[in-house]
Amino acid sequence: MAEKHFTRRKPHRASPDRKPDGVLSKQLAAELGVSVSTVSRAFSSHASIAPETREKVLQRAREIGYRPNPFARTLITRKNDIVAILVSDLANPFYPAVLSLLTSSLQKAGFNVMLFAYSEAHSMDQTVCDALRYQPDVLIALAVTVSSQAAHRATEAGTRVLFFNRYIPAADAVSVTCNNIGGAAAVADYLVDRGHRDLVYVSGHPDTTTNLDRLSGFSCRCVERTGRAPRLVEAGEFSHGAGFASARALFAQGDVPDAVFCANDVVALGVLDAARECDLDVPARLSVVGFDNIELADWGSYGLTTYRQPVAEMIEATVAMVRRISSELATVIADVVLDGGIVERRTVADRRSTTAGAGAP
Repeated sequence: MAEKHFTRRKPHRASPDRKPDGVLSKQLAAELGVSVSTVSRAFSSHASIAPETREKVLQRAREIGYRPNPFARTLITRKNDIVAILVSDLANPFYPAVLSLLTSSLQKAGFNVMLFAYSEAHSMDQTVCDALRYQPDVLIALAVTVSSQAAHRATEAGTRVLFFNRYIPAADAVSVTCNNIGGAAAVADYLVDRGHRDLVYVSGHPDTTTNLDRLSGFSCRCVERTGRAPRLVEAGEFSHGAGFASARALFAQGDVPDAVFCANDVVALGVLDAARECDLDVPARLSVVGFDNIELADWGSYGLTTYRQPVAEMIEATVAMVRRISSELATVIADVVLDGGIVERRTVADRRSTTAGAGAP
């Protein structure tokens, strides 16, 4: 039997001709007559630097094969182009779609994206602390509620907090949201204009600003237009199961309203399924409106009329805000509130002739 010989693999060593990135960046800066920080900013697509200077640095860097070490650059610029995104409600189809588009847009803008998923086993404040260990430039709260204390802690650590589709009053943070109050008011107008008078609002999570603002906008406009507030049905969360259970309990009482406005589309889909189980004709007997315009709303089995959130515009505004924060060009950044619009499908009837005949206001 032939004897086998084994060769011990030598540990990898850097080439003796390879110079540390710090040395190369200093040589590049000296050669071009600029500062080391200018060299670093040239490799950040959103950093504040003259276009001609950026091109001069990048051109020479390509010629000598130089690419910056991101960790070394962080020590110089105090920025690492990291955006941390906090998420929790990924069961709601609205947020995975937003997360995919937002991540792609941030990466195209030159940012590194880190995802932190919140669970009940790990408190939100602890999740924020975990994210801050990586010293992100910006922390985006997506489908989560961050306490004002945690937001303040992030600001003290040099990280700005940005809420997407929610906000925390008095928190040390900025936000990009849909006009939830105005959108809900538009839904009330839409229903009242079509002869609906007995209206119900099916809520989501009671403590979120999205739910509170939609309830406020819908209720106030209903009072203005009809002289009475809508009935409130507490679903308790933004889920299909919650919408289904709360609607089935309502219908079991035999008191079916003219129309139901739901806190979001997922709740509305649950209401539609409950109506089917109870043999209620939608929209002949019951009209249903959602909020968000998720992909499922357009499925043939639902055809849900809803209020569209301007997702593309919200993401564009979010990326622009992240750019401004990271570039430090603006110390004061205003919240952004954007309008959407009603998307008509098949779940709302026109009851004007019936209402007129009944002498309703």
